[in-house]
Amino acid sequence: MSDFEIRTLRTDEHRAASDLFRDTVHFHPATDAEWEHSGRAFQPGGAIGAFDPELIGTARFFDAELTVPGGARVPMAGVTGVGVRADRTRRGVLRALMTAQLEDFSTRGVVCANLLASEAGIYGRFGYGLATRNRTYRVDRTRARLRPDAPTGGEIELLDADRAWEVLPGVYDRIGRRPGMMSRPEVVWRLYEAQSRRRSQPMKAVVHHGPDGPDGFATYFVEGLEAYPWTKELEVPDLFAATPAAFAGLWRFLLGVDLVDRIVAEERPLDEPIELLLEDHRRLIENRIGDEHWIRLVDVPKALAAREYGPGEPVVVEVADVMLPGNSGTYRITPDGAERADGPAALRLDVTTLAMLYLGTWKASALAGVGRIEVRDAAAPAAADALFGTRSVPWCGSHF
Repeated sequence: MSDFEIRTLRTDEHRAASDLFRDTVHFHPATDAEWEHSGRAFQPGGAIGAFDPELIGTARFFDAELTVPGGARVPMAGVTGVGVRADRTRRGVLRALMTAQLEDFSTRGVVCANLLASEAGIYGRFGYGLATRNRTYRVDRTRARLRPDAPTGGEIELLDADRAWEVLPGVYDRIGRRPGMMSRPEVVWRLYEAQSRRRSQPMKAVVHHGPDGPDGFATYFVEGLEAYPWTKELEVPDLFAATPAAFAGLWRFLLGVDLVDRIVAEERPLDEPIELLLEDHRRLIENRIGDEHWIRLVDVPKALAAREYGPGEPVVVEVADVMLPGNSGTYRITPDGAERADGPAALRLDVTTLAMLYLGTWKASALAGVGRIEVRDAAAPAAADALFGTRSVPWCGSHF
């Protein structure tokens, strides 16, 4: 029996939860001015807390939709703000918070949950698997040039921050989504606005207008480096383009910004063709691969039924889910879909590994090769590779 209570937080308790979370990641509490903006990033009824009797832990979520392979969008909960007070860690508080949250998601019909992990070893035990990855790269702006045959067309519009927060949500909604991308509800845009206002330099944004209207945008900050203040770095936290012309047009603008030495594009898709856009691909001076989103399949039958599968021989998989045992069972995956099935399974895996396989980032054969999938039929991993494979690399591009 735990000696603490888990309950939904009232709106007037959100700031205390924010302060607790910020302390767990070693940030100062929000000032009154900061809270005026960041407080709007809380979805009403979306935060829970652990009390003993004061607040000792918290977690929150917002409702959104996740795009899965094939283009379907499923109900998603974006999990964020998870933290336990330093003097109460490793006493079951986090597990109680995550359990209560998952049970609530299941009751409300959420198909999957999504989070970014501060540490890679935390969330696998709750069924979250690393489902998307990204890369951050630097471009030498002073020497980089677009190829002369790079796509052209359209116009660029420069926006200040206030105007950007009015315009960008509509542009984002117009852009088609690859597997792993999510809708951005108002609380996410309010979070981005609050984060931008804490920066030392103002945010700027550019929108690309194609023949059918806005089809891409980028946000950026220009900062002097602490060690070399005369060296300016243009940081791009957000860039989305619906067409090759929009992608090239946005980069043509960024490379043309004066008094900038290098451009840092953060958390981009692994298959983004920036090198192919440049005359000299070696102007890409750094390339770092990192974790992106971890997903938790809350409703395995609905999640498996929602996505599209590639051509391949059918595979029967057995899934184990300790925290949500209703997900446990055997499923038959075919090019036509997935459904519960009887009979022996060719592959056995837990729900964490299934989350890693679900969007197509990892291959079943690779997961089997490191012992994360038990193979009972030697032909099954290759068949699962074909079934779960995707045409584009999964990527989300939304940080929360």
